[in-house]
Amino acid sequence: MTTFKATAQASPNIALIKYWGNRDQELRLPANPSLSMNLAGLTTTTTVEFDPALKQDVLILGGSEIKGKGLERVSRFLDQVRRQTSEVLKTSEVSHLFARVESRNNFPSGAGLASSASGFAALAVAASAAAGLDLNEAELSRLARLGSGSACRSVPGGFVEWTLGSDDRSSYAYSIASADHWDLRDIVALIDVEHKAVGSTEGHAVAATSPLQAARVATAPERLAQARSALLARDFAALADVVELDSLMMHAVMITSAPVLMYWQPSTIAVMQAVRQWRLNGLAACTTIDAGPNVHVICTAAAADEVALRLRVIPGVRRVLTAGVGGPAQLIPDTHLRSIAGVKSAGYNLDTHH
Repeated sequence: MTTFKATAQASPNIALIKYWGNRDQELRLPANPSLSMNLAGLTTTTTVEFDPALKQDVLILGGSEIKGKGLERVSRFLDQVRRQTSEVLKTSEVSHLFARVESRNNFPSGAGLASSASGFAALAVAASAAAGLDLNEAELSRLARLGSGSACRSVPGGFVEWTLGSDDRSSYAYSIASADHWDLRDIVALIDVEHKAVGSTEGHAVAATSPLQAARVATAPERLAQARSALLARDFAALADVVELDSLMMHAVMITSAPVLMYWQPSTIAVMQAVRQWRLNGLAACTTIDAGPNVHVICTAAAADEVALRLRVIPGVRRVLTAGVGGPAQLIPDTHLRSIAGVKSAGYNLDTHH
């Protein structure tokens, strides 16, 4: 019996200019453009196998079978792949097959570390390859966006901008600088690794209930331009100011939404205050926080060891992770995996792992 199988790996990303809120919830068209960097060493590895023997889609995360809403979300995403396969390949067997999806992270899931970003980026690459779709990087980014908005930024490598776009076709992410453009580090202060009660998908849906969201969205392009300029010029002081401002503005929207989304814990604030003081004293570091209590401390490579050392002694910081700038999502070649021939790499490095 023939099956169609592929494995891919992707890294989460940390947004330097945040994505929060959608113009179109179903298509995940963002309310504002955003800017991020991929995180090397933190990975999701996903295998997708379309199998005629299956009676429904199966999802295995971290060795455990997932049902309910988690499975439904992945099945809806796979329906997009099946639909594209039917439209593009016309006679494809895969368009009528269910899939087994096995995925594993090497970092905590659902705690504000963008596990959905790396998860759906890896799923987009693996599922499209297994199905025989010949997608370029922009098309893979658009596909990943349908599963999780920020996942579109985990498809390209290095420093990535997600353009606002006017519709499904024009809203995707692309690299503005490669991973070796600037040796920045993300030192993650893990404060709580439990799965958060309210996920980003639900948060995006209520962003517009905040009276502050309209002002945040209206001024986001200006902050993005400042961050892009600072990043390309490797101007850390300029980057730090706008990164912290943008993060605080997003959380101000969260705190004033209905219902209120307060992800911060006392240790979150302690880290933020400490890093701000360190920078005033000359250490090249700044903070940014996604939808969770954990704090990402962006710093130069020269400051990384000192930042990690100082974070470890702050009460409430359970663990410290260090990541450099990561590359693009990629297929993982395996002679034991049978996928339809002719799938091109779409810019992915097929010879190495992250």
